[in-house]
Amino acid sequence: MHQNDLPDSSSVANDTSEVGDGNLIIHGDNLHALKALLPRYAGRIKCIYIDPPYNTGNEGWVYNDNTNSPLMQEWLQQNSPVDGEDLERHDKWLCMMWPRLHLLRELLSDDGIIAISIDDNEQHYLRILLDEIFGYENFIANIIWQKKASPQNDAKFFSDNHDFIALYSKSKDQLALNNLPRTEKQNKRYTNPDNDPRGRWAPGDLSVKTYLKEYDFPIETPSGRIVNPPKGRCWQCGEERLQELIQDNRIWFGAKGNDTPKVKRFLSEVKQGITPLTVWLYELVGLSQSGTKQLKQLDISFSNPKPYTLLLQLMRICTGPDSIILDSFAGSGTTAHAVLALNKEDGGNRKFIMVECEDYADTVTAERVRRVIKGVPEAKDQNLRKGLGGSFTYCTLGDPVDIEEMLTGKSLPTYSELAAYLLHTASGISSGQQDLAPKNEDGLFYSNDTTDYYLLYESSLDWLRSNDAIFNEVHANRISNQKQATGKRAVVFAAGKYMGQRDLTVKNITFCQLPYEMHRTE
Repeated sequence: MHQNDLPDSSSVANDTSEVGDGNLIIHGDNLHALKALLPRYAGRIKCIYIDPPYNTGNEGWVYNDNTNSPLMQEWLQQNSPVDGEDLERHDKWLCMMWPRLHLLRELLSDDGIIAISIDDNEQHYLRILLDEIFGYENFIANIIWQKKASPQNDAKFFSDNHDFIALYSKSKDQLALNNLPRTEKQNKRYTNPDNDPRGRWAPGDLSVKTYLKEYDFPIETPSGRIVNPPKGRCWQCGEERLQELIQDNRIWFGAKGNDTPKVKRFLSEVKQGITPLTVWLYELVGLSQSGTKQLKQLDISFSNPKPYTLLLQLMRICTGPDSIILDSFAGSGTTAHAVLALNKEDGGNRKFIMVECEDYADTVTAERVRRVIKGVPEAKDQNLRKGLGGSFTYCTLGDPVDIEEMLTGKSLPTYSELAAYLLHTASGISSGQQDLAPKNEDGLFYSNDTTDYYLLYESSLDWLRSNDAIFNEVHANRISNQKQATGKRAVVFAAGKYMGQRDLTVKNITFCQLPYEMHRTE
Protein backbone atom coordinates (compact mmCIF):
# COMPACT_ATOMS: atom_id res chain seq x y z
CA MET A 1 0.00 0.00 0.00
CA HIS A 2 1.42 3.38 -0.89
CA GLN A 3 0.34 7.00 -1.04
CA ASN A 4 -0.95 7.64 -4.52
CA ASP A 5 0.99 9.98 -6.80
CA LEU A 6 -1.83 12.52 -6.98
CA PRO A 7 -2.03 16.32 -6.69
CA ASP A 8 -1.48 17.79 -3.22
CA SER A 9 -5.23 18.15 -2.70
CA SER A 10 -5.70 14.39 -2.63
CA SER A 11 -4.58 14.20 0.97
CA VAL A 12 -5.32 16.74 3.64
CA ALA A 13 -2.37 17.63 5.85
CA ASN A 14 -2.54 19.15 9.30
CA ASP A 15 -1.18 22.52 10.38
CA THR A 16 2.32 21.14 10.89
CA SER A 17 2.45 20.21 7.18
CA GLU A 18 2.65 16.50 7.94
CA VAL A 19 0.74 14.31 5.51
CA GLY A 20 -2.02 12.70 7.52
CA ASP A 21 -2.35 12.00 11.23
CA GLY A 22 -3.09 8.29 11.07
CA ASN A 23 -6.37 8.58 9.13
CA LEU A 24 -6.37 6.62 5.87
CA ILE A 25 -8.59 6.49 2.79
CA ILE A 26 -7.58 3.54 0.61
CA HIS A 27 -8.64 3.06 -3.00
CA GLY A 28 -8.62 -0.59 -4.00
CA ASP A 29 -10.34 -3.94 -3.67
CA ASN A 30 -11.34 -4.32 -0.05
CA LEU A 31 -10.37 -8.00 0.17
CA HIS A 32 -6.79 -7.17 -0.87
CA ALA A 33 -6.81 -4.04 1.29
CA LEU A 34 -7.80 -5.98 4.42
CA LYS A 35 -4.93 -8.40 3.82
CA ALA A 36 -2.55 -5.46 3.35
CA LEU A 37 -3.72 -3.95 6.64
CA LEU A 38 -3.16 -7.11 8.69
CA PRO A 39 0.60 -6.73 9.33
CA ARG A 40 0.13 -3.28 10.92
CA TYR A 41 -3.43 -3.38 12.28
CA ALA A 42 -4.25 -6.97 13.29
CA GLY A 43 -5.89 -6.90 16.72
CA ARG A 44 -5.89 -3.09 16.91
CA ILE A 45 -9.26 -2.00 15.48
CA LYS A 46 -11.75 -1.09 18.21
CA CYS A 47 -14.82 -0.63 16.00
CA ILE A 48 -15.61 -1.91 12.51
CA TYR A 49 -18.65 -0.58 10.67
CA ILE A 50 -19.59 -1.82 7.21
CA ASP A 51 -22.53 -1.19 4.95
CA PRO A 52 -22.16 -3.97 2.34
CA PRO A 53 -24.38 -4.33 -0.74
CA TYR A 54 -27.80 -5.48 0.44
CA ASN A 55 -28.22 -8.04 -2.35
CA THR A 56 -31.58 -6.83 -3.58
CA GLY A 57 -30.80 -8.26 -7.00
CA ASN A 58 -30.29 -4.81 -8.54
CA GLU A 59 -26.66 -4.12 -7.60
CA GLY A 60 -23.71 -4.22 -9.93
CA TRP A 61 -21.25 -5.86 -7.57
CA VAL A 62 -17.56 -5.00 -7.77
CA TYR A 63 -16.44 -7.00 -4.75
CA ASN A 64 -14.64 -9.98 -6.30
CA ASP A 65 -17.79 -12.07 -6.44
CA ASN A 66 -16.78 -13.64 -9.75
CA THR A 67 -16.74 -17.21 -8.52
CA ASN A 68 -14.52 -18.29 -11.42
CA SER A 69 -11.63 -16.15 -10.21
CA PRO A 70 -8.72 -18.10 -8.64
CA LEU A 71 -8.96 -15.96 -5.51
CA MET A 72 -12.60 -16.81 -4.90
CA GLN A 73 -12.12 -20.46 -5.82
CA GLU A 74 -9.32 -20.68 -3.25
CA TRP A 75 -11.54 -19.20 -0.53
CA LEU A 76 -14.45 -21.44 -1.51
CA GLN A 77 -12.26 -24.51 -1.28
CA GLN A 78 -10.59 -23.64 2.02
CA ASN A 79 -13.20 -21.71 3.98
CA SER A 80 -16.63 -21.43 2.51
CA PRO A 81 -19.46 -23.60 3.81
CA VAL A 82 -21.57 -23.21 0.64
CA ASP A 83 -21.51 -25.20 -2.59
CA GLY A 84 -19.06 -23.51 -4.92
CA GLU A 85 -20.30 -25.28 -8.06
CA ASP A 86 -23.98 -24.33 -7.92
CA LEU A 87 -24.22 -20.78 -6.62
CA GLU A 88 -27.46 -18.85 -6.42
CA ARG A 89 -27.80 -15.18 -5.51
CA HIS A 90 -27.73 -15.61 -1.72
CA ASP A 91 -24.83 -18.07 -1.98
CA LYS A 92 -22.83 -15.59 -4.04
CA TRP A 93 -23.45 -12.89 -1.44
CA LEU A 94 -22.33 -15.22 1.33
CA CYS A 95 -19.21 -16.13 -0.64
CA MET A 96 -18.42 -12.44 -1.04
CA MET A 97 -18.87 -11.75 2.68
CA TRP A 98 -17.23 -14.90 4.14
CA PRO A 99 -13.53 -14.11 3.51
CA ARG A 100 -13.98 -10.44 4.34
CA LEU A 101 -15.58 -11.18 7.71
CA HIS A 102 -12.74 -13.56 8.57
CA LEU A 103 -10.18 -10.84 7.84
CA LEU A 104 -12.21 -8.24 9.72
CA ARG A 105 -12.26 -10.48 12.77
CA GLU A 106 -8.46 -10.73 12.67
CA LEU A 107 -8.21 -6.94 12.56
CA LEU A 108 -10.59 -6.45 15.49
CA SER A 109 -9.13 -5.92 18.95
CA ASP A 110 -10.08 -8.32 21.75
CA ASP A 111 -12.36 -5.62 23.22
CA GLY A 112 -13.63 -4.63 19.78
CA ILE A 113 -17.05 -4.68 18.13
CA ILE A 114 -18.29 -5.02 14.55
CA ALA A 115 -21.49 -3.34 13.32
CA ILE A 116 -23.06 -4.25 9.97
CA SER A 117 -25.95 -2.45 8.29
CA ILE A 118 -28.31 -4.83 6.49
CA ASP A 119 -31.93 -5.19 5.42
CA ASP A 120 -34.35 -8.12 5.26
CA ASN A 121 -32.85 -9.58 2.07
CA GLU A 122 -29.79 -11.01 3.85
CA GLN A 123 -30.30 -10.23 7.55
CA HIS A 124 -31.06 -13.81 8.56
CA TYR A 125 -28.25 -15.25 6.40
CA LEU A 126 -25.81 -12.67 7.78
CA ARG A 127 -26.67 -13.57 11.37
CA ILE A 128 -25.89 -17.24 10.69
CA LEU A 129 -22.60 -16.25 9.05
CA LEU A 130 -21.67 -14.03 12.01
CA ASP A 131 -22.59 -16.78 14.46
CA GLU A 132 -20.21 -19.06 12.59
CA ILE A 133 -17.28 -16.63 12.39
CA PHE A 134 -17.61 -14.58 15.60
CA GLY A 135 -19.50 -17.15 17.69
CA TYR A 136 -23.18 -16.94 18.61
CA GLU A 137 -22.11 -16.24 22.20
CA ASN A 138 -20.60 -12.93 21.02
CA PHE A 139 -23.86 -11.57 19.61
CA ILE A 140 -24.56 -8.19 21.23
CA ALA A 141 -27.68 -6.69 19.65
CA ASN A 142 -29.72 -6.30 16.48
CA ILE A 143 -30.55 -2.62 16.24
CA ILE A 144 -33.64 -1.53 14.32
CA TRP A 145 -33.16 1.82 12.59
CA GLN A 146 -36.26 3.71 11.45
CA LYS A 147 -35.09 4.88 8.03
CA LYS A 148 -38.44 6.30 6.83
CA ALA A 149 -40.91 8.51 8.68
CA SER A 150 -43.99 8.04 6.47
CA PRO A 151 -45.62 4.94 4.97
CA GLN A 152 -44.77 3.80 1.47
CA ASN A 153 -48.28 3.60 0.06
CA ASP A 154 -47.31 1.71 -3.08
CA ALA A 155 -45.95 -1.20 -1.03
CA LYS A 156 -47.74 -4.48 -1.81
CA PHE A 157 -48.14 -5.73 1.77
CA PHE A 158 -46.17 -3.74 4.35
CA SER A 159 -44.28 -0.48 4.09
CA ASP A 160 -40.58 -1.20 4.68
CA ASN A 161 -39.59 1.53 7.14
CA HIS A 162 -36.54 0.05 8.84
CA ASP A 163 -33.10 -1.47 8.40
CA PHE A 164 -30.94 -3.40 10.87
CA ILE A 165 -27.49 -2.98 12.37
CA ALA A 166 -26.11 -6.32 13.61
CA LEU A 167 -23.57 -6.01 16.44
CA TYR A 168 -21.05 -8.73 17.39
CA SER A 169 -18.02 -8.56 19.66
CA LYS A 170 -14.63 -10.23 19.29
CA SER A 171 -14.97 -11.37 22.92
CA LYS A 172 -18.03 -10.40 24.94
CA ASP A 173 -16.13 -10.86 28.21
CA GLN A 174 -13.74 -8.06 27.25
CA LEU A 175 -16.26 -5.71 25.62
CA ALA A 176 -17.20 -2.45 27.32
CA LEU A 177 -19.70 -0.06 25.72
CA ASN A 178 -20.55 3.52 26.60
CA ASN A 179 -23.89 4.80 27.80
CA LEU A 180 -25.41 7.64 25.81
CA PRO A 181 -25.41 11.15 27.25
CA ARG A 182 -28.64 12.42 28.77
CA THR A 183 -30.60 14.85 26.61
CA GLU A 184 -32.06 18.14 27.76
CA LYS A 185 -35.52 16.68 27.12
CA GLN A 186 -34.76 13.89 29.62
CA ASN A 187 -33.46 16.43 32.13
CA LYS A 188 -36.41 18.82 31.70
CA ARG A 189 -38.50 17.12 34.40
CA TYR A 190 -35.84 18.00 36.97
CA THR A 191 -36.52 21.39 38.55
CA ASN A 192 -35.66 23.12 41.82
CA PRO A 193 -38.82 24.79 43.24
CA ASP A 194 -37.39 24.99 46.79
CA ASN A 195 -33.93 26.27 45.73
CA ASP A 196 -32.20 23.24 47.19
CA PRO A 197 -28.42 23.85 47.09
CA ARG A 198 -27.95 20.31 45.69
CA GLY A 199 -29.55 21.46 42.46
CA ARG A 200 -32.35 20.22 40.23
CA TRP A 201 -34.49 17.28 41.33
CA ALA A 202 -37.60 15.33 40.35
CA PRO A 203 -40.30 13.98 42.72
CA GLY A 204 -40.53 10.21 43.04
CA ASP A 205 -43.17 7.95 44.54
CA LEU A 206 -42.50 7.19 48.24
CA SER A 207 -44.75 4.11 48.14
CA VAL A 208 -43.86 0.65 46.80
CA LYS A 209 -45.76 -2.50 45.82
CA THR A 210 -43.78 -4.98 47.94
CA TYR A 211 -45.73 -4.87 51.19
CA LEU A 212 -44.09 -4.87 54.63
CA LYS A 213 -46.33 -4.27 57.66
CA GLU A 214 -43.68 -2.23 59.51
CA TYR A 215 -43.51 0.17 56.53
CA ASP A 216 -47.28 0.76 56.61
CA PHE A 217 -47.87 3.73 58.92
CA PRO A 218 -49.50 7.19 58.75
CA ILE A 219 -47.39 10.28 57.90
CA GLU A 220 -48.29 13.75 59.13
CA THR A 221 -47.56 16.53 56.64
CA PRO A 222 -46.20 19.93 57.79
CA SER A 223 -49.73 21.31 57.39
CA GLY A 224 -51.09 18.67 59.78
CA ARG A 225 -52.78 16.41 57.22
CA ILE A 226 -52.51 12.65 57.83
CA VAL A 227 -51.48 10.58 54.80
CA ASN A 228 -51.49 6.78 54.53
CA PRO A 229 -49.89 4.72 51.72
CA PRO A 230 -52.23 3.64 48.89
CA LYS A 231 -54.26 0.50 49.56
CA GLY A 232 -52.13 -2.66 49.20
CA ARG A 233 -48.88 -0.69 49.24
CA CYS A 234 -46.52 0.60 51.90
CA TRP A 235 -43.81 3.25 52.21
CA GLN A 236 -40.34 2.38 50.94
CA CYS A 237 -38.75 2.77 54.39
CA GLY A 238 -39.55 2.67 58.10
CA GLU A 239 -40.41 5.61 60.37
CA GLU A 240 -36.87 6.13 61.65
CA ARG A 241 -35.40 6.27 58.17
CA LEU A 242 -38.21 8.56 57.01
CA GLN A 243 -37.37 11.08 59.74
CA GLU A 244 -33.72 11.04 58.57
CA LEU A 245 -34.83 11.80 55.01
CA ILE A 246 -37.09 14.64 56.21
CA GLN A 247 -34.22 16.13 58.22
CA ASP A 248 -32.00 15.94 55.12
CA ASN A 249 -34.68 17.79 53.07
CA ARG A 250 -35.17 14.77 50.79
CA ILE A 251 -38.95 14.52 51.24
CA TRP A 252 -41.21 16.98 49.43
CA PHE A 253 -44.68 17.80 50.81
CA GLY A 254 -45.50 20.39 48.17
CA ALA A 255 -45.05 24.16 48.25
CA LYS A 256 -47.75 24.50 50.96
CA GLY A 257 -46.67 21.43 52.96
CA ASN A 258 -49.98 19.67 52.35
CA ASP A 259 -49.26 17.21 49.51
CA THR A 260 -48.70 13.45 49.63
CA PRO A 261 -44.96 13.04 50.37
CA LYS A 262 -42.57 12.47 47.46
CA VAL A 263 -38.88 11.48 47.41
CA LYS A 264 -36.56 14.09 45.93
CA ARG A 265 -34.34 12.45 43.28
CA PHE A 266 -31.48 14.81 42.43
CA LEU A 267 -30.20 15.04 38.87
CA SER A 268 -26.63 15.06 40.17
CA GLU A 269 -27.21 11.67 41.81
CA VAL A 270 -28.99 9.81 39.02
CA LYS A 271 -27.20 7.72 36.41
CA GLN A 272 -25.61 10.24 34.05
CA GLY A 273 -25.64 7.93 31.05
CA ILE A 274 -28.57 6.28 29.29
CA THR A 275 -28.38 2.59 28.39
CA PRO A 276 -28.69 2.36 24.57
CA LEU A 277 -31.94 1.02 23.15
CA THR A 278 -32.23 -1.45 20.28
CA VAL A 279 -34.78 0.72 18.46
CA TRP A 280 -33.34 3.93 16.98
CA LEU A 281 -36.02 6.38 15.90
CA TYR A 282 -35.36 8.89 13.16
CA GLU A 283 -35.78 11.88 15.49
CA LEU A 284 -32.50 10.90 17.18
CA VAL A 285 -30.35 9.57 14.33
CA GLY A 286 -31.92 10.75 11.07
CA LEU A 287 -33.63 9.16 8.07
CA SER A 288 -32.30 7.78 4.78
CA GLN A 289 -33.20 11.09 3.18
CA SER A 290 -31.24 12.86 5.93
CA GLY A 291 -28.06 11.34 4.50
CA THR A 292 -28.89 12.72 1.06
CA LYS A 293 -29.56 16.18 2.50
CA GLN A 294 -26.31 16.11 4.47
CA LEU A 295 -24.36 15.36 1.29
CA LYS A 296 -26.25 18.05 -0.58
CA GLN A 297 -24.87 20.60 1.89
CA LEU A 298 -21.43 19.46 0.74
CA ASP A 299 -22.43 19.73 -2.94
CA ILE A 300 -21.80 15.98 -3.41
CA SER A 301 -24.20 13.52 -5.02
CA PHE A 302 -24.39 9.86 -3.99
CA SER A 303 -27.12 7.23 -4.02
CA ASN A 304 -28.68 6.29 -0.65
CA PRO A 305 -25.94 7.41 1.77
CA LYS A 306 -26.42 6.70 5.46
CA PRO A 307 -26.88 9.82 7.62
CA TYR A 308 -23.66 10.58 9.48
CA THR A 309 -25.80 11.18 12.59
CA LEU A 310 -26.65 7.44 12.58
CA LEU A 311 -22.95 6.54 12.64
CA LEU A 312 -22.27 9.29 15.17
CA GLN A 313 -24.64 7.57 17.61
CA LEU A 314 -22.96 4.22 16.97
CA MET A 315 -19.49 5.70 17.58
CA ARG A 316 -20.63 7.31 20.85
CA ILE A 317 -21.57 3.85 22.12
CA CYS A 318 -18.79 1.72 20.65
CA THR A 319 -15.60 3.81 20.70
CA GLY A 320 -13.27 5.58 23.10
CA PRO A 321 -11.36 8.82 22.53
CA ASP A 322 -8.34 7.01 21.00
CA SER A 323 -10.08 4.21 19.09
CA ILE A 324 -9.31 3.16 15.52
CA ILE A 325 -12.43 2.74 13.36
CA LEU A 326 -12.47 0.77 10.10
CA ASP A 327 -15.00 0.86 7.26
CA SER A 328 -14.12 -1.42 4.34
CA PHE A 329 -17.24 -0.52 2.31
CA ALA A 330 -16.66 3.23 2.65
CA GLY A 331 -19.10 4.51 0.01
CA SER A 332 -19.56 8.24 0.41
CA GLY A 333 -17.33 8.43 3.51
CA THR A 334 -20.11 8.68 6.10
CA THR A 335 -18.08 6.83 8.75
CA ALA A 336 -15.11 9.18 8.41
CA HIS A 337 -17.48 12.18 8.68
CA ALA A 338 -18.96 10.72 11.89
CA VAL A 339 -15.52 10.06 13.42
CA LEU A 340 -14.39 13.64 12.77
CA ALA A 341 -17.68 15.01 14.10
CA LEU A 342 -17.38 12.99 17.32
CA ASN A 343 -13.76 14.09 17.80
CA LYS A 344 -14.99 17.68 17.46
CA GLU A 345 -17.80 16.99 19.93
CA ASP A 346 -15.75 15.44 22.75
CA GLY A 347 -12.15 16.39 21.95
CA GLY A 348 -11.22 12.80 21.07
CA ASN A 349 -8.38 11.59 18.87
CA ARG A 350 -10.08 8.71 17.06
CA LYS A 351 -8.59 7.51 13.76
CA PHE A 352 -10.43 6.16 10.73
CA ILE A 353 -9.44 3.76 7.96
CA MET A 354 -11.74 3.83 4.92
CA VAL A 355 -11.53 1.38 2.00
CA GLU A 356 -13.42 1.95 -1.25
CA CYS A 357 -12.92 -0.03 -4.46
CA GLU A 358 -14.96 2.15 -6.81
CA ASP A 359 -13.53 4.92 -9.00
CA TYR A 360 -15.33 7.56 -6.89
CA ALA A 361 -12.99 6.86 -3.94
CA ASP A 362 -11.22 10.16 -4.65
CA THR A 363 -14.03 12.29 -6.10
CA VAL A 364 -16.71 11.32 -3.55
CA THR A 365 -15.30 9.43 -0.54
CA ALA A 366 -12.14 11.47 -0.06
CA GLU A 367 -13.66 14.71 -1.35
CA ARG A 368 -16.39 14.59 1.26
CA VAL A 369 -13.81 14.22 4.01
CA ARG A 370 -11.75 17.11 2.58
CA ARG A 371 -14.78 19.37 2.67
CA VAL A 372 -15.90 18.52 6.20
CA ILE A 373 -12.32 18.99 7.43
CA LYS A 374 -11.90 22.41 5.79
CA GLY A 375 -15.47 23.64 6.36
CA VAL A 376 -18.47 24.46 4.20
CA PRO A 377 -19.42 28.18 4.46
CA GLU A 378 -23.04 27.57 3.37
CA ALA A 379 -23.71 24.75 5.87
CA LYS A 380 -26.43 25.20 8.52
CA ASP A 381 -24.43 23.32 11.17
CA GLN A 382 -22.02 25.69 12.91
CA ASN A 383 -19.25 23.09 13.32
CA LEU A 384 -19.50 22.12 9.67
CA ARG A 385 -19.31 25.77 8.62
CA LYS A 386 -16.04 26.18 10.51
CA GLY A 387 -14.72 22.75 9.56
CA LEU A 388 -14.30 19.66 11.72
CA GLY A 389 -10.50 19.68 11.48
CA GLY A 390 -8.18 16.70 11.17
CA SER A 391 -6.28 15.25 8.25
CA PHE A 392 -5.91 12.04 6.24
CA THR A 393 -3.71 10.30 3.72
CA TYR A 394 -5.20 9.05 0.45
CA CYS A 395 -3.62 5.75 -0.64
CA THR A 396 -3.92 3.20 -3.39
CA LEU A 397 -3.03 -0.45 -2.95
CA GLY A 398 0.56 -1.22 -3.89
CA ASP A 399 1.78 -4.54 -5.22
CA PRO A 400 1.26 -7.36 -2.72
CA VAL A 401 4.17 -9.42 -1.41
CA ASP A 402 4.25 -12.02 -4.20
CA ILE A 403 6.40 -15.10 -3.56
CA GLU A 404 6.80 -16.03 -7.22
CA GLU A 405 7.76 -12.50 -8.22
CA MET A 406 10.27 -12.38 -5.36
CA LEU A 407 11.91 -15.49 -6.81
CA THR A 408 12.48 -13.78 -10.16
CA GLY A 409 13.29 -10.38 -8.69
CA LYS A 410 10.39 -8.85 -10.63
CA SER A 411 8.87 -7.40 -7.46
CA LEU A 412 10.88 -6.91 -4.27
CA PRO A 413 9.25 -5.25 -1.24
CA THR A 414 11.10 -2.81 0.98
CA TYR A 415 12.76 -4.12 4.14
CA SER A 416 10.03 -2.65 6.35
CA GLU A 417 7.21 -4.08 4.20
CA LEU A 418 8.71 -7.57 4.15
CA ALA A 419 9.55 -7.49 7.86
CA ALA A 420 5.96 -6.51 8.76
CA TYR A 421 4.60 -9.23 6.48
CA LEU A 422 6.89 -11.90 7.94
CA LEU A 423 6.20 -10.84 11.52
CA HIS A 424 2.46 -11.20 11.06
CA THR A 425 2.72 -14.39 8.99
CA ALA A 426 5.08 -16.07 11.45
CA SER A 427 3.49 -15.01 14.72
CA GLY A 428 0.23 -13.12 14.10
CA ILE A 429 1.83 -10.00 15.62
CA SER A 430 0.85 -6.60 14.24
CA SER A 431 3.73 -4.16 13.89
CA GLY A 432 1.40 -1.21 14.39
CA GLN A 433 2.81 2.08 13.16
CA GLN A 434 6.44 0.98 13.66
CA ASP A 435 8.71 1.39 10.67
CA LEU A 436 10.57 -1.91 11.01
CA ALA A 437 14.26 -1.58 10.21
CA PRO A 438 17.34 -3.67 11.11
CA LYS A 439 18.69 -2.70 14.53
CA ASN A 440 22.03 -4.51 14.20
CA GLU A 441 24.26 -6.29 11.69
CA ASP A 442 22.39 -9.57 12.23
CA GLY A 443 19.08 -8.04 11.08
CA LEU A 444 17.19 -7.84 14.41
CA PHE A 445 13.97 -6.01 13.57
CA TYR A 446 11.46 -6.90 16.32
CA SER A 447 11.54 -8.20 19.90
CA ASN A 448 8.98 -9.21 22.48
CA ASP A 449 9.21 -10.94 25.85
CA THR A 450 9.87 -14.38 24.40
CA THR A 451 11.26 -14.03 20.87
CA ASP A 452 13.63 -11.92 18.77
CA TYR A 453 12.97 -11.71 15.01
CA TYR A 454 15.80 -11.27 12.48
CA LEU A 455 15.75 -10.60 8.74
CA LEU A 456 18.79 -10.54 6.45
CA TYR A 457 17.48 -8.70 3.41
CA GLU A 458 17.98 -5.88 0.98
CA SER A 459 15.58 -4.98 -1.81
CA SER A 460 18.06 -6.03 -4.52
CA LEU A 461 18.23 -9.28 -6.46
CA ASP A 462 22.02 -8.98 -6.77
CA TRP A 463 22.34 -8.60 -2.99
CA LEU A 464 20.01 -11.56 -2.38
CA ARG A 465 22.30 -13.68 -4.60
CA SER A 466 25.41 -12.60 -2.72
CA ASN A 467 27.09 -14.17 0.35
CA ASP A 468 25.87 -11.21 2.45
CA ALA A 469 22.33 -12.60 2.21
CA ILE A 470 23.32 -15.97 3.68
CA PHE A 471 22.94 -16.70 7.40
CA ASN A 472 26.29 -18.03 8.62
CA GLU A 473 28.08 -19.22 11.76
CA VAL A 474 29.23 -15.72 12.69
CA HIS A 475 25.62 -14.51 12.76
CA ALA A 476 24.51 -17.61 14.65
CA ASN A 477 27.17 -17.33 17.36
CA ARG A 478 26.47 -13.64 17.98
CA ILE A 479 22.73 -14.28 18.23
CA SER A 480 23.27 -17.34 20.44
CA ASN A 481 25.43 -15.38 22.89
CA GLN A 482 22.71 -12.75 23.15
CA LYS A 483 20.06 -15.44 23.73
CA GLN A 484 22.05 -16.95 26.60
CA ALA A 485 21.79 -13.62 28.42
CA THR A 486 18.08 -13.08 27.75
CA GLY A 487 16.73 -16.65 27.54
CA LYS A 488 14.74 -15.75 24.41
CA ARG A 489 14.40 -17.79 21.26
CA ALA A 490 15.34 -16.40 17.85
CA VAL A 491 13.53 -16.62 14.51
CA VAL A 492 15.77 -15.78 11.54
CA PHE A 493 14.61 -15.10 7.97
CA ALA A 494 17.25 -15.16 5.22
CA ALA A 495 17.76 -16.33 1.63
CA GLY A 496 19.92 -19.25 2.77
CA LYS A 497 22.13 -20.65 5.54
CA TYR A 498 25.52 -22.31 5.94
CA MET A 499 24.49 -24.31 9.02
CA GLY A 500 22.06 -27.17 9.62
CA GLN A 501 18.89 -26.64 11.63
CA ARG A 502 20.09 -29.26 14.14
CA ASP A 503 23.05 -27.04 15.10
CA LEU A 504 20.80 -23.97 15.12
CA THR A 505 18.27 -25.68 17.39
CA VAL A 506 20.99 -26.19 20.00
CA LYS A 507 21.51 -22.41 19.85
CA ASN A 508 17.72 -21.85 20.23
CA ILE A 509 17.45 -20.45 16.69
CA THR A 510 14.70 -21.28 14.19
CA PHE A 511 15.64 -20.58 10.57
CA CYS A 512 13.09 -19.72 7.85
CA GLN A 513 14.32 -19.49 4.27
CA LEU A 514 13.14 -16.71 1.99
CA PRO A 515 10.93 -16.66 0.09
CA TYR A 516 9.60 -20.20 0.66
CA GLU A 517 9.12 -20.62 4.38
CA MET A 518 6.78 -17.75 5.13
CA HIS A 519 4.79 -19.88 7.53
CA ARG A 520 3.49 -19.56 11.03
CA THR A 521 6.21 -20.49 13.53
CA GLU A 522 4.19 -19.93 16.73
